[in-house]
Amino acid sequence: MQTTTTTTTTRGGMDTATRLSLLWIFASLNYLYCDVLGLMDPGLLRQFLTGTVEGIEMSQGFLLGAAVLVEIPIAMVVLSRLLAPAASRWANVVAGSVMTVVQLGSLFAGGGPTAYYAFFSALEIAATAYVVLTAWTWRVAVPADA
Repeated sequence: MQTTTTTTTTRGGMDTATRLSLLWIFASLNYLYCDVLGLMDPGLLRQFLTGTVEGIEMSQGFLLGAAVLVEIPIAMVVLSRLLAPAASRWANVVAGSVMTVVQLGSLFAGGGPTAYYAFFSALEIAATAYVVLTAWTWRVAVPADA
């Protein structure tokens, strides 16, 4: 079974799977540090202590949903490296699209973003949009007889 040649190396000599994994690490650290800073924001901290933030109840269901969302970029750090290239490509397109849309949507929730939240969101959106672009343009080897 022959395969066509593929370009798995991107700028800087780094293979695509590694580049995607590093982008997910970058996005994850920005998500996490933005949340840490949110705990230092006196207005938000008071709301956290009441159990309602910007009118959203911090119920067990909401927290489970938040846990699932934050697990997506964490899992993609590993999956970008472990999945077969074709599966990794599509997993990155889907996960990157979901996280980009979620982060864009979060900018319009509540009373509008704080300066630090907008800053981190810009970085997160750029990173996940670049994940989508990188995965979308990733040329994966296909069998010659396929």
